[in-house]
Amino acid sequence: MAVKEVIYKDKIFKLSYELVNPSQEKSILVLHGWGSNKEIMKQAFTKELKHYKHIYLDMPGFGASNNETILTTKDYGKIVLLFLENLNVSPLVAMGHSFGGKVATLLNTEHLVLLSSAGVVTEKPWSVKVKIATFKLLKPLGFKRIRELFVAPDAQGMSHEMYETFKNVVDENFESEFQKSQSKALCFWGIDDTATPLYTGEKIAGLIGNSQFYPLEGDHFFFLKHAHFIANEIEKQLNRH
Repeated sequence: MAVKEVIYKDKIFKLSYELVNPSQEKSILVLHGWGSNKEIMKQAFTKELKHYKHIYLDMPGFGASNNETILTTKDYGKIVLLFLENLNVSPLVAMGHSFGGKVATLLNTEHLVLLSSAGVVTEKPWSVKVKIATFKLLKPLGFKRIRELFVAPDAQGMSHEMYETFKNVVDENFESEFQKSQSKALCFWGIDDTATPLYTGEKIAGLIGNSQFYPLEGDHFFFLKHAHFIANEIEKQLNRH
């Protein structure tokens, strides 16, 4: 594990990362999802794509990387670009899971790999709508327990800065960013994914001009079971260009 410092908006971000196959010339950046870290992505892909340098990054506020400010997805994209600049690397591929898929899309790499990416707003169940309405009603009363009672599991235990960041990114409509993407995209999705349902993947693949869509068995973390297939499809794509 290594650490690279990045200065963004007068804040110092100490970003933890790891390189696999460091002697290879062509590189792949791998970004985790919300509430996760680089370790789960390493677990899936370390043994794959041996002819490429892998860059596994803990994004700010996750894993061993710090964050003490409120961020948006676009801030994450700019911080990751600064990190790559400091590392003196220009990845051929950006691969991202869930929230990491949105960040990867902003990097404008030649090739983009989305693993059950977030970015399409889904209809909330009635029970969730009631929770949100109740939270908004009680919030001015300043009950300390309100957050513990109503906040999503993905947001519990967070610092104030990360909680506000979570609110910025959780229900973000990213469709225009997918539509603007010029990358050659491979979109892999878990058929039984409930966090980013299959139809959202179909929509994202339709928004990106040059894309292929692969529905695969499994839930939001389907890629742990299908890493070999995903890696093979990436290699096929890269060998064609």
